Amino acid sequence: MAGFWGKRKREQQEVAEADANLAREADIALVGADERLRVTNDEMAFAEAELGEEATAPLREAVDAVRHHLGEAFHLKQLNHDEIPDTPDEVRTRNARIVQLCEWAEELLDDRTSALAAAIERARRAPEILSGIRAEVETLQQRLPTARAVIDRVSGRYHPDAVGRISGNADEAGGLLEFAQHGSDVAERRRAAGERGPANIALETATEAVRRARTLLDAVDDFEVEALRAQSTLADVVADSRDDLVTARTAPQTPAVTTAMAQLQQALGRVSPAGSKSDPFAELSMLREKNAALDVAVDKARERAARPVPPESHVRHAIDDADRQLAVARSVIAGHRGWIGADARTRLAEAESLRLGLAPSGPIDEDDREKALADARRCAALAGEALQLAQRDIDGSRPNDGWGGPGGYGGGGWGGRSSGGNMVGGILGGLVIGSMLDGMFD
Repeated sequence: MAGFWGKRKREQQEVAEADANLAREADIALVGADERLRVTNDEMAFAEAELGEEATAPLREAVDAVRHHLGEAFHLKQLNHDEIPDTPDEVRTRNARIVQLCEWAEELLDDRTSALAAAIERARRAPEILSGIRAEVETLQQRLPTARAVIDRVSGRYHPDAVGRISGNADEAGGLLEFAQHGSDVAERRRAAGERGPANIALETATEAVRRARTLLDAVDDFEVEALRAQSTLADVVADSRDDLVTARTAPQTPAVTTAMAQLQQALGRVSPAGSKSDPFAELSMLREKNAALDVAVDKARERAARPVPPESHVRHAIDDADRQLAVARSVIAGHRGWIGADARTRLAEAESLRLGLAPSGPIDEDDREKALADARRCAALAGEALQLAQRDIDGSRPNDGWGGPGGYGGGGWGGRSSGGNMVGGILGGLVIGSMLDGMFD
């Protein structure tokens, strides 16, 4: 008895210690969440001043929700310390709820404040960002004459289709830079007037305009180098294409190979001669496409030569054999519907599904013959397996009482499991199935 009471006392002490720890955790969590709410409320005031009320609406909603639920948490704490006695379970439940509410409050505030952190940092650095925008606008404006000179130079060397991708970049970049300058002025005026929301919008649009203008001018600077690289690559691709045409003449001359060779030869003829205005980008893409098509056709022709295509007559014979096997299996299973198990019906369904994907009565393309032959043979094998399983189910369903019962003569079957039934059933079944098959194969 002393051991029992000692064990129970230890358990009570452990429960009391756990409850005390939970109570301390609830107190710490409540104090921390309340302090976090106060700090976030101050941050929200600053964010509204910097970003405007519209941008900070999600944070304001989160602060209101946290304030409401922390009120519930403080009420639960008060209930734990009022004059009304409570059970340990009630106190424990309230403390657990307090911890849960405080954790939720801190997670929600962390999520909403982190979403505004970048915008707040940008708003704090607004004067610095405005100064950077103006400096970059001035730098990019100095690049405009050079960009226009590059466009004029490449326009006299390359086809208008090639130059069209950059022909308007200088003018568009100039317009964007003017817009960025105007946006920075608007941002500065609105910020000085205390309209932080519109000021931040103008600042963002000015920043984006400068970024786009820089991208357009970089594209002009890169065009000459890219065009020269494309011309150099085009010369190599032309040489490779001519070598590929020579090699393709040694491959089996299938219709696909001859067509691909003709298309590549035509593409080589459309390459601009030296000294003329060319579009090296389009010509390079055209040659690569036709060259790749020829490689595919040659590889397929050689693979086909190494593995001859089955004659269409063989494929048709395999399909006809599959149809005969399916017809026999369907007839046997349909004639003994109540006796056939799931295995036979499943094999028959698989065979019929495979038959639906086989070639119709029209010509079979050479690329499809090998797969059609394999599918037809698989279909015939599944149908034969379905017939074997069906015959097993039929034999297993016949009774052992001779001619009586569902499997006997009186029940519509071909014989029982007795010696006489086996003999008569086997003979009659063989005759019926034999006549059925003869009728199908005639």
